[in-house]
Amino acid sequence: LSRDMDKKGIAVLCEYLELDENHVFMSSTPLDLSFVFQIQDLLRKNPELYFPKRTPQKSDQFQDGKSIIAQIKEEDKLLSYPYESIRPFLHLLTEAAEDPDVISIKMTLYRVAKQSKVVEALIEAAENGKEVVVLVELRARFDEENNIERSRRLEDAGCQVIYGLDGYKVHSKLCLITRKNAGQVEYITQIGTGNYNEKTSRLYTDLSLMTSNVEIGLEASNVFQALSKGEVVEHTRHLLVAPKCLQNKVLGMLDEEIAHARNGEEAYAGFKLNSLTDKKIIDKLIEASEAGVKIDMIIRGICCLIPGVEGKTENIRIISIVGRFLEHSRIYIFGSKERRKYYIASADFMTRNTVRRVEVAAPVYNDKLKTKLQEMFDVMLSDNQKARKLEADGNYHRVSNDLTPVNAQEYFYAEAYHEIP
Repeated sequence: LSRDMDKKGIAVLCEYLELDENHVFMSSTPLDLSFVFQIQDLLRKNPELYFPKRTPQKSDQFQDGKSIIAQIKEEDKLLSYPYESIRPFLHLLTEAAEDPDVISIKMTLYRVAKQSKVVEALIEAAENGKEVVVLVELRARFDEENNIERSRRLEDAGCQVIYGLDGYKVHSKLCLITRKNAGQVEYITQIGTGNYNEKTSRLYTDLSLMTSNVEIGLEASNVFQALSKGEVVEHTRHLLVAPKCLQNKVLGMLDEEIAHARNGEEAYAGFKLNSLTDKKIIDKLIEASEAGVKIDMIIRGICCLIPGVEGKTENIRIISIVGRFLEHSRIYIFGSKERRKYYIASADFMTRNTVRRVEVAAPVYNDKLKTKLQEMFDVMLSDNQKARKLEADGNYHRVSNDLTPVNAQEYFYAEAYHEIP
């Protein structure tokens, strides 16, 4: 509790929450720290306290004055926030809302901005006669009130709103636009690692894949069909969809690498995550290391695996990067170079993500985008300014070497600003 409450009120709360009164304590620390954002406005007179200004840049993948849908149909696109702007995705939604060939727009919403352009585009689409289906997760921590208000606006505009899923929190970042063109059904699918939130897209590092791949579109459609019926997807070929088709597929792909290593072949796995706590995956990573699979992991936060233990995890390297922007993107990599598979995902390797939530990971099939992901992963692994390496003693130590200084986040912004040749 953050304020005094009479014993009767505490007893009612404990009964409702099934808690013992011994678990109730007072805290003078604010429970909601969102007020901290207001402090920055009070400190504008002190420029020395601020980082140099950085603004998300226009992505070179998109051409001005040309249909976003048409450009995605030509080639898959991958945006990297906050270095690249979220605007192409917002333009995609606006274009879909106005496109007479668009039949429907379906999205999962977890956290959106206060004045959300995403919500405005969905409302416009519904008012233009499109079928708009939106799953709003009312249990998004600290955003419950905001999501209730947004869902009411969506319903009032004629959108079909699904209020979560019984037993599972829906944390996926999935958008499906369905079009009918010359008698053929087309899909534009967007899968992301972060929320549809214009504000956090300037503060968090995230990835956003946009594709016209029909098979991915069909599987995304299956996800929405299942959610509409209060069910979860049980079979996939392309997407990894928790709670039934993500953990088992990750374990299966690690088993493939273990088999290659035991055959004396090169085997590899790489992951960028926020946290690692899933015991099944941890045990499989240890087994992979014992078999000789080389594993690189970039884990910002909680990590329940100790690397570098002789005979167990000596083939695993783990670093954490904590910088100006919150590292939030998730990348899964499996296989040696000639057979390497790449995914971007909404899911960390935590039990709450892999078996208790609806999460989606998407394969990246475009060769240019695979190269882009690999280059990003390599730059982060070479960070020697903000990176800390987890050692076998369980402690983190600053990465220190004589190589060229690399701050991965500043490197990606310099790249976006075209400051790197």
